[in-house]
Amino acid sequence: MIDQPAESLPPEDLSGDAEGDKPREACGVFGVYAPNTHVAHQAYLGLYALQHRGQESAGIAVSDGESITCVKDMGLVSAVFDDRTLAALPGNLAIGQCRYSTTGSSTWRNAQPVYRGVGEVEFALGHNGNLVNTEQLALDRGMLPGTVASDTDLVAEMLEMEFVNDSELDLETALTKVLPELKGAFSLVLLDREQVIGVRDPNGFRPLCLGKLDAGWVLASETPALDVVGASFIRELDPGEMVIIDENGPRSSRPFDEVDPKLCLFEFVYFARPDSVLYGQSVHRARVRMGEELAEQAPAEADLVMGVPESGIPAAEGYARASGIPFGQGLVKNRYIGRTFIAPSQELRSLGVRMKLNPLRDNIEGKRLIVVDDSIVRGTTTKAMIAMLRSAGAVEVHMRISSPPYRWPCFYGMDTGTRGELLAANLTVEEIREYLGVDTLSYLALDRLKDATGATNAGFCDACLTGEYPIEIPVDLSKKVLEIESEPESAEVATASLLDSEASMLPADLAKRAAK
Repeated sequence: MIDQPAESLPPEDLSGDAEGDKPREACGVFGVYAPNTHVAHQAYLGLYALQHRGQESAGIAVSDGESITCVKDMGLVSAVFDDRTLAALPGNLAIGQCRYSTTGSSTWRNAQPVYRGVGEVEFALGHNGNLVNTEQLALDRGMLPGTVASDTDLVAEMLEMEFVNDSELDLETALTKVLPELKGAFSLVLLDREQVIGVRDPNGFRPLCLGKLDAGWVLASETPALDVVGASFIRELDPGEMVIIDENGPRSSRPFDEVDPKLCLFEFVYFARPDSVLYGQSVHRARVRMGEELAEQAPAEADLVMGVPESGIPAAEGYARASGIPFGQGLVKNRYIGRTFIAPSQELRSLGVRMKLNPLRDNIEGKRLIVVDDSIVRGTTTKAMIAMLRSAGAVEVHMRISSPPYRWPCFYGMDTGTRGELLAANLTVEEIREYLGVDTLSYLALDRLKDATGATNAGFCDACLTGEYPIEIPVDLSKKVLEIESEPESAEVATASLLDSEASMLPADLAKRAAK
């Protein structure tokens, strides 16, 4: 087994990310079983299609039937792997993962897949989501602080303990013992030397689907990853389902006693690619319907409807179609700088939006604009974008958001920080309108958003919008819950709930107002 860094670029500074107003996802996962096929390239392509779900690290584990080889490193998929690296990963079954950290820091140690070897047994694990009982599970097993550094690492350690206790176990049986103890969001892909396994938590917070190759099978977070490797979409895994793929094809088991479907509603709003299918519905079509609902709920007189690239464009198309107002481009996106860029000074960081977006003056000057976006989390990027439109000659700006106000942090796989970092948690809609500098501001109502998905009653988690968490959240849960702090926190900080407001994290000009 090899588990080593690959050559890659250094991690980039996210502080200048022009999409900084968006929530960040946890990960994308991929698995493939294809006899007599060198599958490392398929795993690479699958991860490439899922790169939007995580840009911090990437990794692939491959089995040739005799041993597992794992290569992972910090950076984008294209930086971690090249033809030489992939050629050194022989095997006909593989899993891969691209990560954005939610439990555990963004370090090589926490890059995935996670590998374990116990006697004659070895396996690798990739995870999308976030556990909420991580600390308790570690304490129950007597793990000292720092023994494991992420919730994924903890799951691997729990599986390893099962093999230590019973060397006759197989991976499927070990999973049936461990899975019921996990609470939170987890879509998993695993492999041992002979099989690939996919698991979805009993709430189905994060997506996972099954596809068919001419001579094999694929698991992926989203359906576009199936398309890119030439697999046909078979179905989405059910909440609480485990699918085992081996030489006999896929079979299903149900290791959980109870299931309660709660797919993250923001998968439809922002996270999933528009060409994905969720709950049997086209994500792109759902986003267009969100815009149509917005036009009906919050009409405005204007000359042009424009979307904020890229995620606001489908809803803008829907708004224009329903309102009869022409749709057009107002912002040009720089498609060549990637998701992030390095901004070494505050002065350069302040220009971060222009590094990503620039106004199209010919379409904007002298116009009344309806600007459609999917969400506002912190507000700083949106404020800068509105200022750009004003400076380019827009005479009115009417902001329309295709989701309700984002008021509560997520603990099931999105990295949104505390309530103090969320604009709508501390300000009214009118105060947000004033801060952004727009003439009017409207958010899509929750019932209209759910109707727009086309799967109204299928089951959604909307905790970030309502504060109603399907699984109880420990008050001391944090991203670094498993790590050893360099300095002990004060008692006041240690006992404070993560749901409490921290006004100091707001933009400086709003902190005083929120503190009142």
